[in-house]
Amino acid sequence: MVILLGSTGYMGQAFLHAIAERGWPVHAPTRQQLDYTDFTALRSYLASTRPEFLINAAGYTGKPNVDACEDHRADTLQGNTLFPAMVGHVCAGLNIPFGHVSSGCIYSGAKLMVNHELHVERDLTAPEVRKIIDKSPQSIHGFNEADEPNFTFRQPPCSFYSGTKAMAEEAVRVLPQHYIWRLRIPFDHINSPRNFLSKLQYYPKVYNNVNSLSHRGDYVRACLDLWEKKAPFGIYNVTNPGFVSSAQVVTMIQRILKPARPFKFWSDDNEFYAQAAKTPRSNCVLDVSKLLNAGVKMRPVEEALDEALTSWVSAP
Repeated sequence: MVILLGSTGYMGQAFLHAIAERGWPVHAPTRQQLDYTDFTALRSYLASTRPEFLINAAGYTGKPNVDACEDHRADTLQGNTLFPAMVGHVCAGLNIPFGHVSSGCIYSGAKLMVNHELHVERDLTAPEVRKIIDKSPQSIHGFNEADEPNFTFRQPPCSFYSGTKAMAEEAVRVLPQHYIWRLRIPFDHINSPRNFLSKLQYYPKVYNNVNSLSHRGDYVRACLDLWEKKAPFGIYNVTNPGFVSSAQVVTMIQRILKPARPFKFWSDDNEFYAQAAKTPRSNCVLDVSKLLNAGVKMRPVEEALDEALTSWVSAP
């Protein structure tokens, strides 16, 4: 049996659906049914149910975006750092393996190959970097699981949200029998305020940057595959292979959905941060070699985007 925490959230709903597809027994208590943020209540519940595996898909993301986390720092710290650390310690004490939904937002930039040497480039919007990306995309290499996060409280500047997600990884990775599954900008074919494709269509102006993305269904299936295959515990970047710019995705939206509205872009970072954002944004590319080497396959990002837009359901 699997225990799923956070089943009513954006990623939690996807996990619940994917687990049901596999026919696995699952218990998914809501906060109203069980205050799983309470150590004693959670420990008592897990001690009595004795699950084979626990998935923590709960957390605090901020609505409509991470700027809200700057105004609700106590909730952000509790939901994204203290809570997963508590869940991990409860599971460790009861010898229950668990998976934690983390984020790739703890990185900024990518590794750039120049003159046969890799160096970290934090700003993928820099004109000279964009020229390299456009002309030689093979020169861009993602951060792998061994690379130290560089968009954290330890390596500022960062958003408060990213800082708390990085601290959670530090707290969890010292515990036994766990997976840390890094998600990056989720999307799929269903219109939702949390869907990257929906955001691009609704934002007055688009912030153009380069990122790895995670198709929501592909992500949860990959996470479950890691557990089902008994892949080694540890950290996994779980994104669709490859990377895209926001402008590329907008072009796909225009080609496939043919929206009536025109798309406008922020002219540069200065304009974006002066008028639209309170806190720095993570834009990064992640390496998924470890995931693929574990025998877990995910579609290339452009294929997943094409399928999502072709099957687009506009009604929420």
